[in-house]
Amino acid sequence: MKLRFFLFLLFLSFTFIVHGKNLQGFDKAAFYAALSSETLDVVNKQIAAVKVSVIAEKEAYEGALLMKKAGLMTSAKEKLSFFKSGRAKLESSIVKDSNNTEYRFLRVIIQEHAPRIVKYRSQLEEDSRLIHTNFKTLPQFLQQVINDYSKKSAVIKTP
Repeated sequence: MKLRFFLFLLFLSFTFIVHGKNLQGFDKAAFYAALSSETLDVVNKQIAAVKVSVIAEKEAYEGALLMKKAGLMTSAKEKLSFFKSGRAKLESSIVKDSNNTEYRFLRVIIQEHAPRIVKYRSQLEEDSRLIHTNFKTLPQFLQQVINDYSKKSAVIKTP
């Protein structure tokens, strides 16, 4: 009887660990790879992964990916629709947490690559300053992503 109970508890623990990783095991490396990808399928798969995740950054990540997707679409109507939808999500996240350096970094990435016609470039300097100021306090992974991006960026120069 004790053995059955022990095995049952072991099974429950294993199930919780496996499902917990599925819920919390969001892969940020895959997110940033999709954000730099030029393949619509990669971006779409990452949007799907973000939608089913339970991470705090969900809205900001989805917004950035939708704006990335806009740049990969062929019709002007689709481009504008995805861009507006993504912009609303990212900006909403920034309003809720204006000191979140990662959200500002996402906005810089999008702003640097957004066509001038969408008029989404006004916070480049402000966001760049915040990233530079808070760089040393960021997790190591994000510091590395920013360092890698800074090699191609006109506005972000890491300390």
